[in-house]
Amino acid sequence: MSDGLEHSIKPLMDEVSASKDGRDITRPFYSQSSFLTPQDTVLQSRGGEYSLYEDILRDDQVAATFQQRRLAVTSAQWGVLAGDKSKESQKAADHLKEMLQNINWDSITDKMLYGIFYGFGVAECIWQQQGNHIEIADILVRKQRRFAFNRDGKLMLRLVGDHRGELLPEKKFWHFASGADNDDEPYGLGLAHWLYWPVYFKRNGIKMWSIFMDKFGMPTALGSYPLSATEDEKQRLLAALSAIQTDSGIIVPEGMQVELIEAARGGNVSYELFLDRMNAAIAKVVLSQTMTTDSQGGQFKAQVQKSIRDEVLRRDAKLISNSFNNTISKWLTQWNHPQAATPRVWRHINNEQDLRPRAQRDKILYDMGFRPTLDYIHEVYGEGWQDMG
Repeated sequence: MSDGLEHSIKPLMDEVSASKDGRDITRPFYSQSSFLTPQDTVLQSRGGEYSLYEDILRDDQVAATFQQRRLAVTSAQWGVLAGDKSKESQKAADHLKEMLQNINWDSITDKMLYGIFYGFGVAECIWQQQGNHIEIADILVRKQRRFAFNRDGKLMLRLVGDHRGELLPEKKFWHFASGADNDDEPYGLGLAHWLYWPVYFKRNGIKMWSIFMDKFGMPTALGSYPLSATEDEKQRLLAALSAIQTDSGIIVPEGMQVELIEAARGGNVSYELFLDRMNAAIAKVVLSQTMTTDSQGGQFKAQVQKSIRDEVLRRDAKLISNSFNNTISKWLTQWNHPQAATPRVWRHINNEQDLRPRAQRDKILYDMGFRPTLDYIHEVYGEGWQDMG
């Protein structure tokens, strides 16, 4: 029988295991810095600067696959849905849509999607006064490595020669994090973390392949000089060996000998196969599949992998839209339409499937007395629907 003790314990409202004041054993406490350090192990082992990841974007496979992922999102239909059915909420939604159309929302979305690559994205909102309203003049997406987070998770601007940084004002910067497996990491964990090693191995593989082709395309020249050769004679011999690569004829000093060493190798060594394997790894990291970048497999397998890619794209669209709705959309509504519910920006990723069988099934269920939720309608048929009831 219960002694009633559990009923006397009141809920504790404060955080107990927050990552502050050096209590987090996964993140050392540094009194001389105001910044939290990213927990990305690749960054930690390579100096900790996000400029390391900027170089990865120069890889052709990374550029192509990541561009495919971004374009699939920015080419999708977008809109603004009122927070509820009231006239004030609809007015707030129309106002927000007009502002986004004036600042090229697709271009801003494309730049913010790089936050998925680095782990977090940051944009500065430029406000302007229009009559009685505060409106968006522009949204400027900034470089990630210019920013850091303090122990409270607040966004900080990094400054030259100042390890303390500058705490940024509220309701000015839009930022989000992506990819981390916990809420203690404000920097997120981007695609670049997993792309670093495939790109690194690929580049070294290309370097070795170039040496391989050079060795087998042109034999190595070997020069022999007598023990009595002077330093000047040795340099002239070396110059003659170098000329073999480009000139049709050479001369060497008397008493010195030149011969060609043909490269020989047994077995089957394929640098091309190695590079294909690295490219496939890159495609899997970026798109979660390979078949939309490389032709392979059957039709059914292609449909399955495209479905997986579409799920990734829908997640990207929701990440951008939800983070915007929870910040900029919310702020503008508070300032301009305080009586309205916050409008929601949305993007619909078309899965290109025939929805008629699904719609027929839904109608049968409706006739049986089952009514779908609005969330279900949005997920299956896209945003922009409202309940008629």
